[in-house]
Amino acid sequence: MKEAEAPERDIYALLHLSPDASDEEIRKAYRQWAQVYHPDKYQDPQMKDVATENFQRIRDAYEILTDAHKRQIYDIYGMEGLTSGLELGSKLNKPEDIKEELERLKRRKEEEKLFAHARSTSSFLANLSLPQYLDGGSIMTGMAMSSEVRSQISKRDTVAAVGNLIVNGKSGTGAATAFLRHQISPVSSMEFMATAGLRALVGFQTSRHVSLHSTATTGVAISLRDGSVNLSNTWTRQLSEDTVGNIQLVLGAESNISVGWQKKDEKTSAAGEVKFGSSSFGASAHYTHHFSAKSHGRVAGRIGSTALEFEIGGGRRISDFSMIRMLYTIGIQGISWKFELHRAGQKLVIPVLLSSEINAIVASSALLIPSSLYFLLKTYLVQPYYRRRERRKSQKKMKNLSAQVQEAREAAKRAQKLLENVSNRKKQKQMEKEGLVIMSAIYGNRRIIREGNEHSEVNDVSSQILDVTLPLNFLVTEPGQLKLHEGIKKSGIMGFCDPCPGEPKQLLVEYLFKGQKYKAVVDDYDELLIPQEEHHI
Repeated sequence: MKEAEAPERDIYALLHLSPDASDEEIRKAYRQWAQVYHPDKYQDPQMKDVATENFQRIRDAYEILTDAHKRQIYDIYGMEGLTSGLELGSKLNKPEDIKEELERLKRRKEEEKLFAHARSTSSFLANLSLPQYLDGGSIMTGMAMSSEVRSQISKRDTVAAVGNLIVNGKSGTGAATAFLRHQISPVSSMEFMATAGLRALVGFQTSRHVSLHSTATTGVAISLRDGSVNLSNTWTRQLSEDTVGNIQLVLGAESNISVGWQKKDEKTSAAGEVKFGSSSFGASAHYTHHFSAKSHGRVAGRIGSTALEFEIGGGRRISDFSMIRMLYTIGIQGISWKFELHRAGQKLVIPVLLSSEINAIVASSALLIPSSLYFLLKTYLVQPYYRRRERRKSQKKMKNLSAQVQEAREAAKRAQKLLENVSNRKKQKQMEKEGLVIMSAIYGNRRIIREGNEHSEVNDVSSQILDVTLPLNFLVTEPGQLKLHEGIKKSGIMGFCDPCPGEPKQLLVEYLFKGQKYKAVVDDYDELLIPQEEHHI
């Protein structure tokens, strides 16, 4: 079994059990390990602390494996599923049903965690005009601000407050809106809305999952100024794993119908919409491609009764929470640049109108100059900076990993110390009757073990190798056999650890049986069953 595909089975390794072990086998294994690691057996304070630590691990593993539902969760999701606080109902029996339910519960828990505290977002837009400034006017032609605060006040209720202000020239407008959303059930919700300002209105909408892949939303909005009513209906359907389509019908003062779709995967995102109204029509689309985890390119276009423009540009992530983007736009309103800064939930947008007329020289210069500057800066400043930063991060990560590995090695040695007396007694008994005696056992980096095995020089000098002779002698049964189960990572065995995280690993065992020498080598997740004649040297 490949390491990347193997499920997490460390607690099976800890109790030395097969993944399909029976309840009786689990209880028997627990009693065996509890006899060795029970804290009451040790008087020395240090030994007692080590015993307490490992006894707790054994007891936790036992509690998980003797609880049918916890064991099912662990077998599918490992410890992550259990530590996430996921719970299963008693009606779920099939693995696929359990997995689906776990996914749903996990998503819900993540949402609850996300909305546990008030979350705010805001945006600021400043429109600049170079032609107006050159004609002696103000460089700023308008601005807009908006802010939203959202908070989940209970498991089913969310409130939000939104404010916005728009100024164009010497005129302006503003509005304040409040929302209350109530989750009626896992498949339906309703939302109340009230807006105060130039367009004062109240509204209500409800949504429901009508099938596994479809959602219907119906809403009504009433103007408090003239009493006009707007009705809206939206149907959304999951077309594929990463594609969603929707149709919206609005009836009122500005009736329209629109059809749209969105597609998003790991590397790309795209969306498009076509809208026909009683007094206008339009179509828009955009496509974004992520070249790496830090940079992306974007192409967009709009056409309709009031717009005709094309947009191209790109952005780059400058930190874990910040992203900058520059876009070039050409259309009936002229040629412009747009600068954007996104940080967490905050956004700053500055469109700069370069020319109100379509001029070939201005159009080509506006596209080529920033592109050339970007590639020059990226080549001679940005890339060297990020390479140095990534090198420092890599060095820090390796240092932390080295400390974690060293800590794990020390914990493994402490666990082996408590196994020593019983392990030596078992080894002596096997030697007296010429049974199975582990002479040497090495676990760690597969490449190092292979190279050393070919030259008969494997030892535990390397930091990526661990001597596990003692714990394997402990696991030898009275009849003189040793079995390590298939599909279980060996670093989870008591007295083992992972000496080289992320690297393929092997176990090399040299043993005596009936006075003869044997040698066996197995990969990390493969079964080890000894003695076997094929291992004879």
